[in-house]
Amino acid sequence: MKKVIIIGCPGSGKSTFARALRDQTKLPLYYLDMIWHKPDRTHITKEEFDKQLGKILCQQQWILDGNYLRTMELRIKECDTVFLLDIPLETCLLGAQSRIGHKREDMPWVENEFDPAFKQWICDFHKDQLPKIDALLEKYGANKTIVLFKARREIDAYMERMRNGQAESHGQNLF
Repeated sequence: MKKVIIIGCPGSGKSTFARALRDQTKLPLYYLDMIWHKPDRTHITKEEFDKQLGKILCQQQWILDGNYLRTMELRIKECDTVFLLDIPLETCLLGAQSRIGHKREDMPWVENEFDPAFKQWICDFHKDQLPKIDALLEKYGANKTIVLFKARREIDAYMERMRNGQAESHGQNLF
């Protein structure tokens, strides 16, 4: 596990898991939201994002936290390990709502409200985004370690096994 992507619905716990994985593995962690978004709530151009992402992908080791479907195929091709957090919608909504008003390492501003458009994007994730992610994993997953989490307790159990040196170095290929 040297090149890792962590994907899933907003609020699923991707960034929390990414930090725990970074702390355990010592791999450098990059948040795609921190690359894309500026502190003034605008964003960089797609070309600049792609340039910065390309620099990361050329490195020997990394963890990339975030979805960004437009560049997911490239990231899946380059990684050796995929963690997919397919957490229930209600948990994701609570997760996203719970971070409102809190400074986060993975976002350049503090969210002051639960933006209705963002909430809708979360609600639509399983029907709009997940089938495309599944198709990419099916297409490129043959030589990847793919770990699927369906509940936060599974994430916690995985990290506990990892801390105890018992986590599998190769997950199951789900596709």
